[in-house]
Amino acid sequence: MSGRLEGRVILVTGGARGIGGAACTLAAREGAAVVVADILDAEGEALAAGIRSRGGRALYARLDVSREEAWAEAMERAARELGGLHALVNNAAIARDGDLEQETLEGWNRVLAVNLTGSWLGMKAAIPLLRRAGGGAIVNVSSIYGAIGGNGAAAAYHATKGALRIMTKNAAIRYAREGIRVNSLHPGFIDTPMIAPFMKDAAGQKSGMAQWIETMTPMGRVGTPEEVAEVIVFLASPAASYMTGSEVYVDGGWTAA
Repeated sequence: MSGRLEGRVILVTGGARGIGGAACTLAAREGAAVVVADILDAEGEALAAGIRSRGGRALYARLDVSREEAWAEAMERAARELGGLHALVNNAAIARDGDLEQETLEGWNRVLAVNLTGSWLGMKAAIPLLRRAGGGAIVNVSSIYGAIGGNGAAAAYHATKGALRIMTKNAAIRYAREGIRVNSLHPGFIDTPMIAPFMKDAAGQKSGMAQWIETMTPMGRVGTPEEVAEVIVFLASPAASYMTGSEVYVDGGWTAA
């Protein structure tokens, strides 16, 4: 097995399914040893087992990204069982619909804990291992809604994704001279479990939201997790060696319209 990530170790949060699952699968195919990190134990274990059954190296690590001690445990396992760490993908995220008035303090704090604090804790935990490896890459999965205001809903989600965009640039500047690259990825509407409940109506037909997404997207369709995974693997690989602090959009043209 050889490829763009040959000999490297990558940890992907939210790695059990969706964009994270596709990234784990592709990274393994490209030669990486993969830490599938999630709180979906059955799905995460199954994905890691599937990678191993195809001759790859993978382990599942239960990781609540909002807990600093959980990050320490995941990094210790990466170092002990796979030999270190060369790339981190901060992909885990949750969303809530409420606007500024509808959102609750409890809901706001939970979204921030996962989407923003979790990514900060991940970078904080990963950087010593990346430094030990002589450098590496961090990919922070933001969103198109980290750069535009959307329709005024999901205030907490927008806030976290926008903050993650700028935190990425801050980290990129701080660690550039150490060979640690930090870039943000901004998917548009992707066919994942996060949006699946909104894509069909009660009769099982294409919903109004699905039609709106297709109309608003210049390419006229939602994206696939595999299309996003390709860009994640590129950013994590040596092919992106002169990219840091960049924001990369995989959105079918949404933000260009």
